[in-house]
Amino acid sequence: MQLDLRTWIILGSIFIGAIIVTRVMRWLITRSYKAASKTIRVDPTRYRFSKNALSFIIWMIAFGAMALYIPELKALAITLFAGAGIIVAVIGFAAQQAFANIVGGIFIVIFKPFRVGDLIRVGDQGYGEVEDITLRHTVIVSFENKRIIIPNSVMSEETIINESIVDAITCRFVEVGISYNSDIKKAVKILQEVAMAHPDCIDHRTKKEKADGEPQVVVRVYGFGDSSVNLRALVWTDDPMKVFKMHSEINVELKRRFDEEGIEIPFPHRTVVFRKDIDDESNKERKK
Repeated sequence: MQLDLRTWIILGSIFIGAIIVTRVMRWLITRSYKAASKTIRVDPTRYRFSKNALSFIIWMIAFGAMALYIPELKALAITLFAGAGIIVAVIGFAAQQAFANIVGGIFIVIFKPFRVGDLIRVGDQGYGEVEDITLRHTVIVSFENKRIIIPNSVMSEETIINESIVDAITCRFVEVGISYNSDIKKAVKILQEVAMAHPDCIDHRTKKEKADGEPQVVVRVYGFGDSSVNLRALVWTDDPMKVFKMHSEINVELKRRFDEEGIEIPFPHRTVVFRKDIDDESNKERKK
């Protein structure tokens, strides 16, 4: 395939023009998003998706225009257009997963089951923050700073737990077992004091609950184990990103306070019997 200098210049101009137009449009979208964010709380999801979709459209147009200046590709395009019905069916069947991902991405932007910046859990995956939503996939950053890339079609089918949507206030169960000999009222009081002393713990009581004297941190006995009375505290925070850190720090302080106050946290005990000891006991019995 031989191309003259004029054709190469045209193709290069189209390619460079596509790069410039793409960057300018993405810059304008980013600028409008930042300007809007100064006055109102703006959801970044549609801006991220719009930039990716616009880039895709610009490059599709650019490649189509470049094909018109290459005789072989132009002839092929005309042939394909003549048999468009069959080709569309074949391409549609082969690319149905790709189309499903694009449609899934559009539905995510329209119905907003999650947004960029939300803390979510998808199926059996761990929790992570939504970093980006493209035409094909959604990018989630885990707490280990790993990128989990999930196709949009999968996101549309999976059960999603969203910690941030509508209301970011989150309740965390802090559970601990105490021995049957320990003072339950004392343990409950310590658990409440430790939880309320944490800086990320908030008072989520209603006015009525405050008037009725409900405690800020409610502690319930939710069951009895083989060697423990199991307590559960309902601790509230205003940011789901703080939950794990808050829970960990409460557990550390709770262990220290229980040790100081003589509240025992039971642990399994096992009795190991050796065969030799059994034989010795049997011999003693026979001698008697």
